[in-house]
Amino acid sequence: MSAALLRRGLELLEPPGRAKAPPGLQRGRAGPRAAGAARRRKRAPEPSRNKATVKGRVVKSAIEEYHKKKPVNHLRENLQYMLKGRLVADKAITEQVLAQNRGRKSKDQPPEKAEKKKPEGTVFTEEDFRKFEREYFGIP
Repeated sequence: MSAALLRRGLELLEPPGRAKAPPGLQRGRAGPRAAGAARRRKRAPEPSRNKATVKGRVVKSAIEEYHKKKPVNHLRENLQYMLKGRLVADKAITEQVLAQNRGRKSKDQPPEKAEKKKPEGTVFTEEDFRKFEREYFGIP
């Protein structure tokens, strides 16, 4: 924060009945040749090269500029790079990486797969049932 901003802030906080000090006493500087005034003084413009002249200027070719900024298609190199390495990671590792990259919110989680229940088959066969009927009900 600069001293000027601090002074302005303090002036705003002063009670309204208090009189302001004269400008000479307000600053602790000695005369017009103070350090701050010397710092703020503008320097004389230095003689520089005239930009309106053509001397020393290189003419740029529009075709060269176009070729520089033309987009380059990297598809072929990328395909060769991708096809070069055929290392396939384990399924457990890929699941772990996907789990780390997934968010923690419930909307980011994949739906849990409900395990399908196998239809419970009977241990008894049709012949066992017929045998049971004969013994229990007495049906021949």
